[in-house]
Amino acid sequence: MPSKSAARKSATRSGKVAAPRVLAGVVSITRQVHFNSAHRLYNPTKSQKWNEEHYGLCTNPHWHGHNYVLEVTLRGAPDPETGYVMDLGELKRILHTAVVDKCDHRNLNDEVDFLRGVIPSTENLVIAFWNEIAPHIKHGRLHCVRLFETPRNFAEYHGPLAD
Repeated sequence: MPSKSAARKSATRSGKVAAPRVLAGVVSITRQVHFNSAHRLYNPTKSQKWNEEHYGLCTNPHWHGHNYVLEVTLRGAPDPETGYVMDLGELKRILHTAVVDKCDHRNLNDEVDFLRGVIPSTENLVIAFWNEIAPHIKHGRLHCVRLFETPRNFAEYHGPLAD
């Protein structure tokens, strides 16, 4: 029995092009984007003293900012024609449309519609970002939204079904 490479060479010599292979399996792909925003951690139903005790400097009435790093992971089987779970350029476009363009150089408390009335903790942000991104994912399955507030502080969310 001829080897697979011999069969491919034979098919090429006969003028037929062998279809490329896409391997079976489930793969995770991740796209990372960056944005800068200001926010204030503050619960308006509580006193300033309570807010200071729970949020410390993060409840500064004049805000504070972060250089956020957002990572979004999809899981799925590679498409048999492209070999992609999803084109990462398309995922980048979705992340910019759904999150970055709305949040970059903005005050998360006051200027971002989908965050109005939400305490913009990293924990709440990953849930809100999931909700903004999920409707746009047509290939693969949204697996994880991870947000770095600093290089050492981050939160991740695996969706409502993971709870």
